[in-house]
Amino acid sequence: MQENKLKNYLLLHFIVFIWGFTAILGALISLDSVPLVWYRMSLAVVFIALYFIVKKKSFKVDTKGIFKFLFTGIIIALHWIFFFKAIKVSNVSVALVTMSTGAFFVSFIEPIFFRRKIKLLEIILGLIVIFGLYIIFNFESQYKLGIIYALISSFLNAVFSVFNGLFIKKYSGGTISLYQMFFGVLFISIYFVYTNSFNATFFEVAKEDWLYLVILSSVCTAYAFIASVNVMKYISPYTVMLTINLEPIYAIILALFVFGDKEKMNMEFYFGAFVVLFVVLLNGIIKNKKVIKSKITGKSVRKK
Repeated sequence: MQENKLKNYLLLHFIVFIWGFTAILGALISLDSVPLVWYRMSLAVVFIALYFIVKKKSFKVDTKGIFKFLFTGIIIALHWIFFFKAIKVSNVSVALVTMSTGAFFVSFIEPIFFRRKIKLLEIILGLIVIFGLYIIFNFESQYKLGIIYALISSFLNAVFSVFNGLFIKKYSGGTISLYQMFFGVLFISIYFVYTNSFNATFFEVAKEDWLYLVILSSVCTAYAFIASVNVMKYISPYTVMLTINLEPIYAIILALFVFGDKEKMNMEFYFGAFVVLFVVLLNGIIKNKKVIKSKITGKSVRKK
């Protein structure tokens, strides 16, 4: 049992490492952000559909689900477009540190859907995160556009994460992912048709880009998603949360090795990044402690 837990814990770190590598691939691929997302989502649909066929899973979904996945699929597509735009106009470090604000966007969006009050602690931690971003924004002014794009991406990420938190109660993770990817591709395809972007040049992709795109869509998207769901059967949400918060750190270290001087920032950036990442980690620890405490209290009450 202990060996199985250790195996899944190591697998979780590998999955988080893969997610961090997503940003590296986004920087390496020469395609613009919109075509990049179209190829990523298209190939991911193929890989997830193959997984459904191999596992003999049903593709059926109700009409309400179709409309839900249509809406959130568009949001996910826009989220990835702005995420890769942020990387293209700044760098991996700036984009991922800014993306860490997603947890605090969720703190303000979640109460609307789950009908709870906004907590004072969340407001205070959110203000500290803004302070950390201000430090980065002030001393790395050449990356302002990248920070703005990453903030938009982070907000969109928070929106669809809250929706998926509702969807998962009724639909499987695979079904949600498959249809959201499909509708994201459809949305971008309509945009390309409207702008006459589907031409011979669009499909002229360099060999290196094809390799990166296949890795991005199969390993970093389809595999990472399915594996992360399986890992959660053996590891507590608390451990999962702490490990996921290491993603920006893994990615920044990777980026320093891959891109060298382009990723080297001044000390003010690293101080601001530390503030943001520390608060995000602290927020997760506090929230998960409350969840674990409530579960223990609930079990004690039932035993009585």
